Amino acid sequence: MRSVIASALLGLAALATVGSFSPAIAAGDEVVMYKDPNCGCCGKWAEHMRTHGFKVREVATTEMGVVKREARVPQALGSCHTAKVGGYVVEGHVPAADVKRMLTDKPAIAGISAPGMPQGSPGMEGPYPADRYDVVSFDGEGKTAVYARH
Repeated sequence: MRSVIASALLGLAALATVGSFSPAIAAGDEVVMYKDPNCGCCGKWAEHMRTHGFKVREVATTEMGVVKREARVPQALGSCHTAKVGGYVVEGHVPAADVKRMLTDKPAIAGISAPGMPQGSPGMEGPYPADRYDVVSFDGEGKTAVYARH
């Protein structure tokens, strides 16, 4: 009987370990992206996220200012769309790898942002040379720090 219980516990532990390597697919980690209904690049960012294993729900709204205020996105870090995932805010064209890192590391921040609309960032690819840009973390008090450089 002990060996059956031990085997069952080992199996559960293995499943828990496997699940921890896929934070974007874990229950409750759906990306909910709020965007202006007339914005085209937001949908391209959503596709980038889907390509990297995220489930994305797009919500069109003409109240993006309200969405950003409620999410406590510092005005200087604003971009065209605001997403929520795993209890965090993702503002703008942040690469999926940075979002996955945030969900795995679970830093004590409110979220991350790719301020503005950097050329060459996910969803902003085009014929022009890619910009160098930073992904910036922010907390509920407005404190910021560089989270990643691209």
